[in-house]
Amino acid sequence: MTTQNTRLGIGLMILTTLIFAVQDGVSRHLSETYNVYMVVMIRYWFFAAFVMVIASRQGGGLRAAAATSQPFLQIFRGVLLVVEICVMVTAFVLLGLTESHAIFTAYPLLVAALSGPILGEKVGWRRWMAIGVGFIGVLIILQPSGGVFSPYAIVPLAAALMFALYGLLTRYAARKDSAATSFFWTGVAGSVTATLIGMWYWEPMSGDDWVWMIVLCFTGAAGHFTLIKCYEVAEASAVQPFAYLQLVFATAIGMTVFGETLRTNVAIGAGIIVAAGLFTLWRAQKRNQEPAVKRVP
Repeated sequence: MTTQNTRLGIGLMILTTLIFAVQDGVSRHLSETYNVYMVVMIRYWFFAAFVMVIASRQGGGLRAAAATSQPFLQIFRGVLLVVEICVMVTAFVLLGLTESHAIFTAYPLLVAALSGPILGEKVGWRRWMAIGVGFIGVLIILQPSGGVFSPYAIVPLAAALMFALYGLLTRYAARKDSAATSFFWTGVAGSVTATLIGMWYWEPMSGDDWVWMIVLCFTGAAGHFTLIKCYEVAEASAVQPFAYLQLVFATAIGMTVFGETLRTNVAIGAGIIVAAGLFTLWRAQKRNQEPAVKRVP
C-alpha cells in the first residue's frame, strides 16, 4: 500500500512540476507585454478564491482556517511569496526560463544553509560541503565567459533566497499552525499585497491575452491542488527530489516556445546544483531516521 501511495505521490509531483513550468511559460509570455505586477495581481485574485473554496470545505470552515496565534508571521509569509513571484517573473523576462530556473534551483541549498540560524537545526559538515559545491555550480552558471553573467543574474538568485526564507518560515509557522491555516494566509495576505501593488499598474488586455490569463490562473490553482494531493499520499522526502524536474520542463518550454538556448556552462552548473541539492535532501532524510535506528536493539 505504501509503495502504491509513494508511486502515486511521485506521479503527482511530476505532474505538479509540469503544471508549474507551463505556468511560468505563460507568466513570461504575458509579462513581456503587460506589467508584471498586474499579471501577478490577477493571478492572486484567482488563487485567493481557490484558497477560500478549499478552506470552506474543511472542518470549521473559513473561521478555523484563519485562526492563528502568529498573524504577523503568517502575513509576512504571504507578502514575501508575492514579492518572490514578482521578482522571479521579472527574471523570466530578463533572462528567460532556462537561465532563471538554472539559478533558482539553488534554493534548497539556501534552505539547508539557513535552517540553522532560523530553525535551530544542526547542519553537518557533509551538508555544508554540498552547499559549497552547489554554489560552485551557481558560479559556473554566472561565469562571464559563458555569456550569462550580467546584473540581471542577481534577480533569480534573489528570488531563490526569498523562496528559501519563505519555506523556512512556513516550517517555523507549522510548529503552531496547521498546513490549512498557512495555506489560507498565503492566499489572503498575498492577494491583498498583490492588489495594493498591482492596482497602480492596471492596463487593458486584449481578448487573446485574457485567454492566456485564464490559463495562468487555472494552472496556478491546478498546481497547488496536485501538490496538496501529492503530500497527502506520500512523504515529502520521497517526492521532493522529483521537484527538480521543473527545471527540465521549464528548459524544454524555454527552448521550444521562446527560442532560448541551453549554454554548456548553464547545463553543467545546473547539474552540479541539482546533485548537491539531492545530496542535502538525502542527508536530511538519513539524519531524521537516525534516532529510530538507534533504538533498534
